[in-house]
Amino acid sequence: MLGRRGKLREVNQVPPGLSVEHLVFGYGRRQVLDDVSFSVGNGRFCALLGPNGAGKTTLFSLLTGLIRTRVGQIEVCGVDMTRSPRDALAHMGIVFQQTTLDLDLSVRRNLSYYAALRGLHGRDANRRIDVALERMGLADRAKDRARDLNGGHRRRTEIARALMHQPDILLLDEPTVGLDPQSRAGITDYVHDLCSDEGLTVLWATHLVDEVRPDDDLVVLHHGRVLANGTAADVMQGQPLNEVFLTMTGQPA
Repeated sequence: MLGRRGKLREVNQVPPGLSVEHLVFGYGRRQVLDDVSFSVGNGRFCALLGPNGAGKTTLFSLLTGLIRTRVGQIEVCGVDMTRSPRDALAHMGIVFQQTTLDLDLSVRRNLSYYAALRGLHGRDANRRIDVALERMGLADRAKDRARDLNGGHRRRTEIARALMHQPDILLLDEPTVGLDPQSRAGITDYVHDLCSDEGLTVLWATHLVDEVRPDDDLVVLHHGRVLANGTAADVMQGQPLNEVFLTMTGQPA
């Protein structure tokens, strides 16, 4: 079996795209994450579902190395985040909840700036930018300033940027917040297609149950604890997900 980076590996030796084991984190006396464990298989779409305040953003900060904890372990494609953070981050593409685009730069300049930070230059960088713009339907907006884009196109630009270095796993923290229903559905569909068509591993944090499909993996997080972990169909057990989520958390979604 060939890995996404072209290395020949035995099937039983391929680590999951993401592994989180017994993660604990708090701010002072306030515990935010309490013994969080789950894994995301290669090429799987995993929805991290939880209400606001569940600990999703803190978890993403740990996964992306913005903060650290002394309790628990995070591995990305088999690389320990604590021991080798740079190598672990090299496997990731990241889309944060708050936009990180330079609004005064064009769409293309935002991508080229990111390419340079990743060590991509010249023809290779231009080729990847062209591919990224085309796949996200942004080729005709390449010269537009980011501030002139609507929310959906800004998100598409951020996803295109996150995929330029061909990561093994894409992390998205509430990527559809503030978008209109059509833009939200389009981005959700596109990222699902990346999993099924290109084998990309995805962790998608959300508080919206309609972004989760029955064949997705699902981790339900509430008050910093994992309440459910499995396929969405297994968690639902034939019931609507919004009802299951309400029963688990006491909050509608």
